[in-house]
Amino acid sequence: MVDIVMADYRNPAHARALVGLLDAYARDPAGGGSPLSAEAMAGLPEALAVRPQAFSVLAYDGEQPVGLVNCIEGFSTFACKPLVNVHDVVVLASHRGQRLTQRMLSRVESEARARGACKLTLEVLSGNRSALRAYEREGFANYQLDPAFGSAMFLQKKL
Repeated sequence: MVDIVMADYRNPAHARALVGLLDAYARDPAGGGSPLSAEAMAGLPEALAVRPQAFSVLAYDGEQPVGLVNCIEGFSTFACKPLVNVHDVVVLASHRGQRLTQRMLSRVESEARARGACKLTLEVLSGNRSALRAYEREGFANYQLDPAFGSAMFLQKKL
């Protein structure tokens, strides 16, 4: 039985699970194919712990961490309410196809509602078809205001 829990960033077992799962994702081609830096691995749990807008959900199969969702609260100026960005979704290959993403996102949605959020947002690579299907099953869809202006696109500028 896989258990879904809210991460406590200051709990050493949760901190190890978070860093280990995120590193596994970073090493996967869908996560960029490179390991996390030593700095990120050492500092991430504490960096998240001091940010009240951050929360994470972990999936455990017994004692083994097998899934992770990292979230960061933002703000919708149009709705004048918080929103929650689903920043990372990780399910180890050994546990894919068991709807763990669905279960973790359900817990994320509960937390987002408790925070008064108006929506969940996420980005996904267009070639990650299995992730796209999982997100669509959970009600995520392309975002647009006026069809004449097209769908929203996710852009970045590294600093």
